[in-house]
Amino acid sequence: METKNTRAAAAATKATNATTIKTRRKPGQIDLPQGLTREALEAMTATLKTPGDVHQLLAQLNQAVLERMLQEEMQQHLGGRSHGDKATPEQTNRRNGTTSKTLRGELGHTTIQVPRDREGSFEPIIVEKHQRDIGPMETKILSLYSKSMSCKDIQETLQELYGIEVSTEFISSVTDAVVEEVRRFQNRPLEAVYPVVYLDALYVPVREDGHVVKKAFYLALAINLEGRKEVLGIWSSKVEGAKFWLNVLTEIKNRGVQDILIACVDGLSGFPDAIAAAFPKTSIQQCVVHLVRNSLNYVARTNWDPVCKDLKEVYLAPTLAEAETNLNAFEAKWGSQYPMVGQLWRRAWERVTVCFAFPMPMRRVLYTTNAIESLNSVLRRAMRNRASFPSEEAALKVMYLALERHSKTWRYSIPEWAEAKNHFAILFEERMPA
Repeated sequence: METKNTRAAAAATKATNATTIKTRRKPGQIDLPQGLTREALEAMTATLKTPGDVHQLLAQLNQAVLERMLQEEMQQHLGGRSHGDKATPEQTNRRNGTTSKTLRGELGHTTIQVPRDREGSFEPIIVEKHQRDIGPMETKILSLYSKSMSCKDIQETLQELYGIEVSTEFISSVTDAVVEEVRRFQNRPLEAVYPVVYLDALYVPVREDGHVVKKAFYLALAINLEGRKEVLGIWSSKVEGAKFWLNVLTEIKNRGVQDILIACVDGLSGFPDAIAAAFPKTSIQQCVVHLVRNSLNYVARTNWDPVCKDLKEVYLAPTLAEAETNLNAFEAKWGSQYPMVGQLWRRAWERVTVCFAFPMPMRRVLYTTNAIESLNSVLRRAMRNRASFPSEEAALKVMYLALERHSKTWRYSIPEWAEAKNHFAILFEERMPA
């Protein structure tokens, strides 16, 4: 018969098994998570007989750990509320079940249940949205670093969410490993011919000699012969200028590029000369959006809308002849009031109208630098948490990791490419590869 003492002893044993037994750590021994005793671990491994049994157990533990971490992240996202806790009137967001997700990793395929919230605002860190591959801790650290988190921020995040203690020195060594990847990326050989290359720059605050200065980081985004986007490289300088762009283009040429059919650029003075020096046959398409913005500098704000509407009739005209007619009409209407606008378009006319040789869908790809400006916005979002970077190398690492993550979301090729490639083959017959 069970006595009061027997029940008390059983309860004490159960309580002991529910917590980690704290003993002096032996060499090579690790601390077990709270709630998992060495006795329980031994019981789990007692029936293991083959390597397959070990692999299955590790896969199950991996699944349990990932799901537990995701639940902890969701709890933090909901303001610390766990299952069953009542929300305050201000806390409108709630849990909304889970969704299945299959991951590939060192232990094979693992299916986990990812928690959801009603507002759809939950952005997990340990397993990001659209992520299918999971790797070691180094991969997670690089993912956090690519979001412009400092080593200290990463250390605090891992400790707060998962109870994992990682030194800032280890985090720094992991991120430093990216430098070699960046070097290979910057020096890799390129294709001989690129139909379209976009050139632009963005400015990043970097500490130098005790001061924070804005440094220009130059980007070259290409569309290759298969219609896929490809970042050719990233370069840095204190200011954006045609002279430095010439150095960039010369480096691209030294890495194997023999010809660029069309270069899409903004209105930087001297840019066409720099391109002509490196690639004399390249046609230059000036960004229409930049030209419109420059035009508005000479227009009273009250007339911005009608002026933009009339300029749209110029660059969206179905033919080059109609575009010239519409420009004449624009000057007849606005020339006496805003003569500089017509002069701007006349001076840039040969570079603005290169795109008229292509069908309208492809023209939209060519007459703006939206493709590279969209890429710049991705980089700015990745760096917005940093007031400044300690060095150019630190900024370059974050930009490279952000580009690597973003490039995985790119479509295989632009939808209009099959039709556009035929036009390239006719217009640049002798320069297009067979």
